[in-house]
Amino acid sequence: MSIESIIVNVRDVTTSRSFYEKHLQAEVLEESTDHALLDVVTATIRLQRVDGSLESAWSTDDLHRGFRHIGFKVSDTDRLFAQIESDGAAIHLAPIDATGGVRIAFFYDPDGTLLELVQGDLKYHEVVDEQLVEAEYALGVPQRPRFDHVAETVESFEQTESFYAPLGFRHHGTIEQAHDPRGFRIRFLKESDSVLEIFTYDAETVSPQHRPGAPGFDAVVLRDGGGWPPAGSTPVSDAALDPDGLPLRRAGA
Repeated sequence: MSIESIIVNVRDVTTSRSFYEKHLQAEVLEESTDHALLDVVTATIRLQRVDGSLESAWSTDDLHRGFRHIGFKVSDTDRLFAQIESDGAAIHLAPIDATGGVRIAFFYDPDGTLLELVQGDLKYHEVVDEQLVEAEYALGVPQRPRFDHVAETVESFEQTESFYAPLGFRHHGTIEQAHDPRGFRIRFLKESDSVLEIFTYDAETVSPQHRPGAPGFDAVVLRDGGGWPPAGSTPVSDAALDPDGLPLRRAGA
């Protein structure tokens, strides 16, 4: 059940569609006044119009469990970031050389969804599954930005790994953030061409607040592989929350 799509709630479909087209070279598959479906190589992004009357519960503090950001592999972080910055997009982090040998930058879409640019292949401190790492490297340098991962903060990696294993996601590598006094590490769960980037901390994390209909990230859509809803999830509205509050939907539902 790899990631088929990411749903992002937006106030204005045309504005957001133009943003993703220009800055992430997304290709429009369909569009109406209420939604747009964008191809980002290994998945799609569905922009879904909301009225914007609700305020997002998302926080910039990565100790808040649940959704953190959407990541895209790119060929040149600095070049793309320069255009994004010059167009006045809200910036979270200018390009830096990050742990693991990649060059990254963070910025926000028009409705506050945090997006990451990642240039280069990660050099893991611990390789757990060499075949999955080799499959990741085999994707090569993208000709246009491609969806790579959704990042999530969790309370227990072991619980998260057990939850996603029946959905086909497997742990393939770990990055240690030794400079971070909070005891920060990143583990990666891979299924097909999509990845869940799992943040854990020795420091205490904060319970998530799911607020359906607010602008920003809405849900991860998984390809239908049967067995829905996932064991251990919490049903809410038309989604299922994983143990740390990340909303999941089934493709076609």
